[in-house]
Amino acid sequence: MGCGLSTPDNDGGGGEGARRKQGSVGDVVVFVPGLRAPMGVDLSQALAGRLDKSAVERLSALRARVVDMAMQESAVALKPRRKTAARHGSSTANLLQALEDYLPVLLGLVKEGSELRHSVQFVWTNQEDKAEETAMADAWYEVLSVLHLMAMVCLLQANSLLLPRAYGDGYGPRVSEESRRATVDVFLKASGYLDCAIRQVLPQIPSELRRQLPVDLAEGNLKALSMQALGQGVDMQLGLAIDSPKATLAVKRRLACEMVKYWHQVQESIPELPVSEGWGKKHLLFVKWKYVEAKSAAYYFHGLILDEGNSEKSHGMAIAALEASEEFLKESKRASAAFHATPPTSR
Repeated sequence: MGCGLSTPDNDGGGGEGARRKQGSVGDVVVFVPGLRAPMGVDLSQALAGRLDKSAVERLSALRARVVDMAMQESAVALKPRRKTAARHGSSTANLLQALEDYLPVLLGLVKEGSELRHSVQFVWTNQEDKAEETAMADAWYEVLSVLHLMAMVCLLQANSLLLPRAYGDGYGPRVSEESRRATVDVFLKASGYLDCAIRQVLPQIPSELRRQLPVDLAEGNLKALSMQALGQGVDMQLGLAIDSPKATLAVKRRLACEMVKYWHQVQESIPELPVSEGWGKKHLLFVKWKYVEAKSAAYYFHGLILDEGNSEKSHGMAIAALEASEEFLKESKRASAAFHATPPTSR
């Protein structure tokens, strides 16, 4: 449970068709779907005469910075992550700061009654397939894409924090308690960005344009990713509770049951994801792995609580719960192996 890394016995192959052939993305604790990155656009030409020159220059500079850093991050995200964890954590923090700087300025284009909303054709591409570009002349599409990227960057940060590190103290590589605690806030931040996208931004986009959004930005997938972030945040809390002598079995069971609830909601929201190959198939396998793992934990702690009872009936129910936990654990290990073996392969 928690932060443990599982290593499959075999590696998978590459992608097919128009998708780029993938190798390995290295160690994965937090699954992040293929990133979407903005493409360069000429804001000065699109906004000439409609916005103050200094404002256009500032907006252009902030977006250009995001474009450059997002492209770099997209390339790094495809490389094995253990050896570059520290540098990768720094780059994600810089990209997140660039996005936070850009977003409030961008919102000036979507103020109520603004004539600037449809002035720029914003273009974004998918990390998994550079040929898959989506262009829309709507600043709300840009806001939606920025919030989605901010959430994905948070998930990348969480993954970096949860990779084992050597501390030069004579012990083997491990994930510190400080890192695990820090990820709880990072997961909450990721979920908050996605919840804002769902509640505040999607309703601003006309239904005909919403049907043209890439699958990454479909409402169901945004909800699934938001619930996934919450589920993994609770996973970290459960890991910390397991390590704490003060945490009761009731607290651990409650956290495990919360995990089950969140991962069930992920499964309910995610059907819109294409699953024939690549990142979509890998994402569904990750959800299955974590959902079954959460069930194993919930039955385990429920069984321990039942076993504290004095009656023969409670003892029998405890055995049944612990046996169910063991079966779910075996299933989660199979799902984990399938996830890691699916291209792009991972550990």
